Amino acid sequence: MKKYFNLKQQISAALVFMTMLLVVGCTDDLDTTPTDDDTTSAEQFLDSPEAYKQLLAGIYANFALPGQTNAVTSSITGIDAGSGVFTRALWYMQELSADAAIWSYENDPGVAGIQRNTWTDSNSFVLGMWSRMAQSVAFANDFLRQTEGVTSSEVPEIASFRAEARFLRSLAYYYFIDLYGKAPFVDENSAVDPTFQPPQAERQQLFDFIESEVQAFMGDLPDAGQNEYGRADKGAAMMLLAKLYLNAEVYLGTPRYDDCVSICNDIIATGAYSLNPVYAHNFTGDNYLSQELIFTFISDATSSQSYGGMTIILNGEVGNLENNSAAIGVGGFGGALRMKAQHSAIINTAASGDRNTIISANRPANVTDIADRTTGYVVEKFTNNTSTGEPSASNLFADTDFPLFRYADVYLMYAEAVERGATIGGASKTQAADYINELRVRANAPQITINDLSLDFILDERVRELFWEGHRRQDLIRFDKYTGGTFNWDWKGNSRTGTAISNNLRVYPIPAQSIGTNPNLKQNQGY
Repeated sequence: MKKYFNLKQQISAALVFMTMLLVVGCTDDLDTTPTDDDTTSAEQFLDSPEAYKQLLAGIYANFALPGQTNAVTSSITGIDAGSGVFTRALWYMQELSADAAIWSYENDPGVAGIQRNTWTDSNSFVLGMWSRMAQSVAFANDFLRQTEGVTSSEVPEIASFRAEARFLRSLAYYYFIDLYGKAPFVDENSAVDPTFQPPQAERQQLFDFIESEVQAFMGDLPDAGQNEYGRADKGAAMMLLAKLYLNAEVYLGTPRYDDCVSICNDIIATGAYSLNPVYAHNFTGDNYLSQELIFTFISDATSSQSYGGMTIILNGEVGNLENNSAAIGVGGFGGALRMKAQHSAIINTAASGDRNTIISANRPANVTDIADRTTGYVVEKFTNNTSTGEPSASNLFADTDFPLFRYADVYLMYAEAVERGATIGGASKTQAADYINELRVRANAPQITINDLSLDFILDERVRELFWEGHRRQDLIRFDKYTGGTFNWDWKGNSRTGTAISNNLRVYPIPAQSIGTNPNLKQNQGY
């Protein structure tokens, strides 16, 4: 039985305290100031070992919640609270910007720009994601400063706590690399001065920092599967490295596929993870029970409410024609989310088996009018109900955790890296096919042979297995199908049938607000 990180009991005091700490200058552009008159001093707060765990919980919570009070109050000013929630911004920027999904209500700030590939440096999601990651880095840095010199006799878990903070900082920098290609770089040794303006770090510097950091703190993390659920362990850290290596050719122009396979082998060798016998149980209101989930962002329908990733996805899945709210366990937003035809065509076949959760009856596949909620297929992948069908405590907010890293992806990364030429440790197409067949046997889908393996096949298999889990834009870029016109989808480039988009859209712009407050930041080319 997994131990459960009771984030909900930890976050309130921690986030208030951490927001207080952000009066230091490393995130001036976030305009974050304390909003609680009763906030205690650092000395008063950190007077017990449990307080350090609360402080650590605040860093985790910053990836899942908008702020320190409720679902509509954000620690990032100037944007809608939901736009600045990490999981929601990540999902929109990875899925809506590609062929995976469409959001019906384009009056929502920032949505039209993301899903029509017409975003600018003032887009609310571009700003929200940048600001949230910068805030996460700042929180982690402050935690590391506050815990410098704390011994294990004072706080027995302090080495693990510090390693977890470094992991979360590395995770934030990883998404800076992927989404923006650069970041304002600060660590715990940077100046604590309201006038300090961080230097800009490019992809190579950020890549090297993450790689060296993970290698340095790995030994202080609990073994894979041995930390409380929802907290990072060696498995999560290895998964971050594997993702970094898989995308290294995009980020740096230098392939690291052997390194990717090596890390995938290490994850598999831990024996800590296994495929859930029922694919659907990775996406239920009690998915914390699944041994397949390597790292998640925790949701709780009663005590950590957010209009972030899972609440948006769950309510968005409820179709305006289907009357399927009971199956998903939420009331729904009246047909907010649909799948674009190019994505559903990959999934809606026998090759998906049980992974096909598309509802296609009474609907055309193509989204001919974004505001017309009767076009485009509806999806029932995620549910707020438990694996036994019990309802959540809420018919609005999510109990289902966001599956950021899942064991199935280890098999798919291994197969792709082999197909791209990795040979380390006896890596082979035979093993790659075996791993994919494990996924297909679980899904009751037809098995394959090594002759079926190709890059195009693997890209499609990633869709069948991982759709709507926040990977699609990244995958299309890695397979050179995102920009240009070789692969088009509904509303790509603001065209109903899709049109070519320019290569500068492989990264998002640096927010104008951030450049305005830090002259060290230089805009990405083409913006």
